[in-house]
Amino acid sequence: MNSGDAWVEGPNGERFWGRYGAAGLLVHDLRRGILLQHRADWSHFGGTWGLPGGARHEGETAVEGALREAAEEASVPPDAVQVLFESVLDLGFWSYTTVVAQALRPFDAHMADVESIELRWVPVDAVAELPLHPGFGDSWPELRSRLSALSD
Repeated sequence: MNSGDAWVEGPNGERFWGRYGAAGLLVHDLRRGILLQHRADWSHFGGTWGLPGGARHEGETAVEGALREAAEEASVPPDAVQVLFESVLDLGFWSYTTVVAQALRPFDAHMADVESIELRWVPVDAVAELPLHPGFGDSWPELRSRLSALSD
């Protein structure tokens, strides 16, 4: 399987990470909140808060990519989460899929590579108070609404 680690250039010169698109995992723990990653300063939009995730490999589904990346970056055990839904931003030439999952059991996230400054469980009501990665910040209100609807 070929790694998708490469930049894709959009029609207006904008750049997006992931030759085959990208995916991130939003884990919701009913007691602790949302698992967020404080992105390393050297990364794209470094210093902001977002989801563990990254480039999908060739032939990899968004769920497979998000679970792999979350395990690589934050030691999220794939068997500790249940996928609830996916939210896709499709630009035609590139896509990003947020895979939303619920924690089935408590687990401790650990920084497993150099892509994080910190990992933190953030209460749902406090997520928007952090300096969010622009893409995650744009999608958070809809993601939060969909999560809330599931628990009603």
